[in-house]
Amino acid sequence: MTTTHPTGEPIMIDRAQAEAARWRIAVCAFEYYPDKQLDEPGYTVDEDVAWCIEPLAGLPNTEPDHLRATIRTLITTPTADRQAFIRHLAALTADDTTTEGP
Repeated sequence: MTTTHPTGEPIMIDRAQAEAARWRIAVCAFEYYPDKQLDEPGYTVDEDVAWCIEPLAGLPNTEPDHLRATIRTLITTPTADRQAFIRHLAALTADDTTTEGP
């Protein structure tokens, strides 16, 4: 599903923005573990989610709210299906090549 402006035009982000978000999510998911806040006082998943969403600035307010919930799941749930998220980012960039990779 492609997100649109109120005018009905598709909302597009730069491919570099999508790749930066994907990379940040991967880093956070790799470094996350359930007791991280005990080893790093003051740590919250929310700070990781905020860092991950930064490259996607410029999307309408409703899109980042939806993405935050998805990103939180991708960070905290090792078995989460990341393919749907990758496809969603690809749709926002209108660039199917972002779905390729290992």
